[in-house]
Amino acid sequence: MFQQLRRRTPLGWLQLSHERSRLLVALSGIAFADLLMFMQLGFQAALYDSNTTLHRSLQADIIVIGSQTRNLQRISMFSRRRLYQAMDVPGVKSAEAMYVSNMLWKNPQTRRDTEILVIGINPDRPAVDFPEVNQKLSEIKLPDTVIFDRASRGDYQETIAQLEQGQTVKTELERRTVTIAGLFKLGASFSADGTLITSDQNFLRLFPRQPASSVSVGLIQLESKANRQQVAAALKSRLSQDVKVLTHDEFIEFENNFWRTNSPIGFIFSIGVSMGFVVGVIIVYQVLSTDVNTHLREYATFKAIGYRHYYLLGVIFEEAVILALLGFLPGLSVSLGLYHLTRTATNLPMYMTVIRALQVLILTIIMCAISGAIATRKLQAADPAEMF
Repeated sequence: MFQQLRRRTPLGWLQLSHERSRLLVALSGIAFADLLMFMQLGFQAALYDSNTTLHRSLQADIIVIGSQTRNLQRISMFSRRRLYQAMDVPGVKSAEAMYVSNMLWKNPQTRRDTEILVIGINPDRPAVDFPEVNQKLSEIKLPDTVIFDRASRGDYQETIAQLEQGQTVKTELERRTVTIAGLFKLGASFSADGTLITSDQNFLRLFPRQPASSVSVGLIQLESKANRQQVAAALKSRLSQDVKVLTHDEFIEFENNFWRTNSPIGFIFSIGVSMGFVVGVIIVYQVLSTDVNTHLREYATFKAIGYRHYYLLGVIFEEAVILALLGFLPGLSVSLGLYHLTRTATNLPMYMTVIRALQVLILTIIMCAISGAIATRKLQAADPAEMF
């Protein structure tokens, strides 16, 4: 079989390379379609990853949220009494409250007002898996003291440099003077430019309209031998209808599902991938269709001397695969550069993965194969008697 392939004349490549200007135009079009798919898939992945980084860091086996909560940014409060009731369920080790709200703060570097996500936790029990935060739990017990996300979106270079040198920085949060005592790294998202973490008592001081009896999120840890699904089912039957009980994985999927189905931005990214695919199909079809029309007499001659129709179809699909592979490489290269540029400019987690590269490569091959299948319809009608 290998010897047959070596002796085979590469008609597909010879026809494509015969007119190099047309080949370069075709490869540019495929690279653009791949670039569009890469960017849309990258933004889509960044949307899900950035909005669930905090969720993944929560040190809890089961999450309790208000029944009207849509996502972490659109949260509904529920009574702290539900957490006390949860403690009576067998297998529950602890049930802690976490407060979440967007607040107006003054950028300590530019002195401009902007919104930031503020999280209040119990400093006596680590709630998030951030070593920098857990090392500063004793400091956020101090009045009006917060820890700042170094990966926030905006101009914070001078502030971060001061904090890294061991200095404290003061600014205003909800018109109240606060002290930034340290840094941690969470990252910006599509819904929040940055994050502050403080104690639950500081949160209530900063947000006096928030009653202590109403909490945003309940963090439930289980005994080491407890079955998570069984305890979750027991909590659902025990607690009132005004809360939702989710396992840690379900809480992450709950957030992703909001952005996937209830937010227009998730739909836009999906449409963008489809548009890139359709654009690629059209471009490759135009190239292959033009090639078939140009060499229609030659294909008819092949038929006349005994070559089967499947052989000629193989030539067209050979061209399609060559276009897919050659067009994919520049699309991948440019996407890597744009990923880095986007990550630097927005602090979004835009990273190229092997799975995504293979996904786009497969889509590119399918895209070119569909175009080749459409283009071969004219080849079927090539009758030697009518050509000459």
